[in-house]
Amino acid sequence: MDEPQDAVTRAWVLYPDITSERIRRAAEPALQEAVALAHALAEIDVLGSEIVRLPKMQPGLLFGSGKVAELGQRLKDNDVELALIDGPVTPVQQRNLEKEWGVKILDRTGLILEIFSDRARTREGVLQVEMAALSYQRTRLVRAWTHLERQRGGLGFVGGPGETQIEADRRAIDEQLNRLKRQLHKVVKTRTLHRAARKKVPFPVVALVGYTNAGKSTLFNLLTGAKVMAKDMLFATLDPTMRSVELPDGREVILSDTVGFISDLPTQLVAAFRATLEEVLEANLILHVRDISHAQTFEQARDVATIMADLGVSSEVPQFEIWNKMDLVPDDDREALQTQADRREDVFATSALSGAGLDEMLQAICDALQDETEERDLTLSFAEGKRRAWLHQEGIVEAETQTDDGFALTVRWTPRQEKHFRDL
Repeated sequence: MDEPQDAVTRAWVLYPDITSERIRRAAEPALQEAVALAHALAEIDVLGSEIVRLPKMQPGLLFGSGKVAELGQRLKDNDVELALIDGPVTPVQQRNLEKEWGVKILDRTGLILEIFSDRARTREGVLQVEMAALSYQRTRLVRAWTHLERQRGGLGFVGGPGETQIEADRRAIDEQLNRLKRQLHKVVKTRTLHRAARKKVPFPVVALVGYTNAGKSTLFNLLTGAKVMAKDMLFATLDPTMRSVELPDGREVILSDTVGFISDLPTQLVAAFRATLEEVLEANLILHVRDISHAQTFEQARDVATIMADLGVSSEVPQFEIWNKMDLVPDDDREALQTQADRREDVFATSALSGAGLDEMLQAICDALQDETEERDLTLSFAEGKRRAWLHQEGIVEAETQTDDGFALTVRWTPRQEKHFRDL
């Protein structure tokens, strides 16, 4: 049986370094990340990679005709079957390049969708990936057929060439999307009920976030004793995982591991995976895990901050920066970084592999959550139904009795919850 070997696709990774768009991503690290993305799929064998510099994107072929011919020969010489282009490729460009080179083309969005499809394990994760893939497919379907739709005139009562088929394809995709949305709604509703049940347990939630492959899952496994997939691989963890952790002072917290962020994440996936990051929105403390040994660690941190802001994570939620993988930093740089971290109360230099720096981090978590169990007595009038409902929704009501004028309540809340309540 030669099937396993046949299943491996010979690939070549191309990073278009477009001069007119050279704003955010440095070419060499971007290419390295693209290759790492390709390696994240077991069935892909990366034979080579290169940066392709061009002054601007060509609408028909992406690259200039001379470069297309040169790359085509290189792909042919290496018997390549799949060209991975780390950037957006329009349907027209994809079709033209596939025709010119005789290989399959996959852009950054398509590759990330493939990885997510390969990794999703929970029902919610699988549904979200399917929805993201369909949304991506529908967009390309619409764009790919635009030239046919322009061929027809009239008032739109008579279909032009190809229009009947594309309308049928669109309708089929929309129907499938609606089915998936209904299924996802049920799954998310179940998760919401579980989350509501957790709220009644007075355990703060500590969420791990960070760029993909920053070491979140390794840190999670070390602290919880869990066996979450932790490999030196992009997107090793997709589905959110939660475990309880006992802090040095004996209190328990819920630790949540989340999907890794990445620059230029496909818009379909940002929307589709919003629900898997809900734990971050409701966290009492966020640990931003950074691969401090990575050449682009500052750019990665900026991308994480941008995505969290887009998700609506409140600036009021306290955050610690965990400078992970200190063991991979050269000795001279390590000492300087350690000095920087020591000067800041919200930064901890660690190694999830060796455990270095974790004691200080855990003690700081204890201190940050020290006020989680502050108790208050409140009196609400009958007219303050909205405020009373919010208290119950938060699961922080310890006791309640009805009086002639309204309600007498005992609540246990955080300063952040108290401030939110006062602002209602």
